Amino acid sequence: QPKDSLKQMIDINKSVCTNTFNNMNMIHDQMEKVINLYIDQSSGMSEEGKKAAKEWASMYRKGFEDFKKLVDANFEKMEAFFQEKK
Repeated sequence: QPKDSLKQMIDINKSVCTNTFNNMNMIHDQMEKVINLYIDQSSGMSEEGKKAAKEWASMYRKGFEDFKKLVDANFEKMEAFFQEKK
């Protein structure tokens, strides 16, 4: 059935996206720890610079989470579409 095949493709894509987001999140967590450690121990960096770097990391985190929510919402819409048609 074409609908079943399409639903399977969507499920595979959702799984790939979820795994990719989880991996990216783990990498970001590790990099954020390293950067924060470096910033906190850096004597040549001004307090303003340290604050800016930490804000940048925070903005990246928020953007990443917002993007993931958007992707998840769109996958939910696709799943709802296929459930309604059965």
